[in-house]
Amino acid sequence: MIISELQNYQMTETEILDKLYEFAQKELLNNILPYWSLKTIDTYNEGFIGKIDEKNHSDFNADKGLILNARILWTFSSVSGKINDLLYKNLASRAFDYILRFFYDKEHMGFYWKLNYKGNPVETKKQIYAQAFVIYALSEYYMLTGSSESLLKAIETYSLIEKYSHDDIFNGYLEAFDREWRLIDDIRLSTKDMNEKKTMNTHLHILEAYTNLYRIYKNDELKNKIIGLLDIFYDHILDKSDYHYNLFFDEEWNLKSNLISFGHDIEGSWLMLEAAETIGDQNIIDKFKNVAIKMAEACLEGIYLSGALSQDVERGKNILSRETEWWVQAEAVVGFFFAYKVSGRIDFLETAYKVAQFIQDYIVDREYGEWVNLVSSNGEAIPGNDKVGFWKCPYHNARMCIELMKGVNY
Repeated sequence: MIISELQNYQMTETEILDKLYEFAQKELLNNILPYWSLKTIDTYNEGFIGKIDEKNHSDFNADKGLILNARILWTFSSVSGKINDLLYKNLASRAFDYILRFFYDKEHMGFYWKLNYKGNPVETKKQIYAQAFVIYALSEYYMLTGSSESLLKAIETYSLIEKYSHDDIFNGYLEAFDREWRLIDDIRLSTKDMNEKKTMNTHLHILEAYTNLYRIYKNDELKNKIIGLLDIFYDHILDKSDYHYNLFFDEEWNLKSNLISFGHDIEGSWLMLEAAETIGDQNIIDKFKNVAIKMAEACLEGIYLSGALSQDVERGKNILSRETEWWVQAEAVVGFFFAYKVSGRIDFLETAYKVAQFIQDYIVDREYGEWVNLVSSNGEAIPGNDKVGFWKCPYHNARMCIELMKGVNY
């Protein structure tokens, strides 16, 4: 059920902020980080385990995906830089070493999509979404360690994306290439996606990556690329009739889909604003503050009475998806919290708290640790989904905790 008015929690603004901070701190330090540091190390091979099921059965023979490993690198680099824990710094270095030794294509540059458990490439395509996550992670690792190799590889990967993926005719970025950077026919990120030349999702994570790179590489060309990406979002991807994203496009930006993804909407609302704030242009900041507020307002339509944010809905229909993923809830907390910060509106803060309550009640796995992957709209866990896998990673929920702890600033 969609709700139009949020319940009054009968708490002051300060009390809600305190509870969100406490939730984030405990969840990060007592659940997420201990799980990933204790249960995911591949003691038989190298690096990190590619797959752990919902009851913590580890598959040491599972393939290892670039997305998972880049997100592990980002997570341990980010948390170690903020809480100064040598264990997490060592794990960040383990992830960095593994990615550079095994995922990096020494002949053609860029990073492979997937390895087998022994570290041999099994899918050598260059998916731009994944290359962007490597930039995001390498930039964070540089902030932690000052590694010149990390910075150089991040800049190199940025240059590869611009050389091969950028569309100089219609603007934007194409999705995927083979090992030698030639366009391929099947460019889908996953089997759930449409096989279209340009997607919201890839552009969002290029923006995220370039923003993090700009923090350590104050390059005018890179700054202009970030501004260009924000223009793409405003001109092509954001539907200003309802302030939801459009998802799939052909090469000339003709729309090919009718689905609304609430999780990407609320995630993108704050990532676009973060990008604007990072480059420091006040006019752009003001523009995307307004966008963030309007997108958060639009996402209120997807909040169930249980507190969960719906996965998606088709435009023009009032039937929300019956299942929703863990990452959607994490991004909802951050996105609504950002909207509160820039608007001062208490209803956004209450929504962030409501989703955080849903996470604590239904997503946090009290028996096996970490978070349940997939739940129904009323919080019932959907069995058969990995705790660690190609897409199940520590990035969304750890980042939620980091952003809340950073943002609750008195």
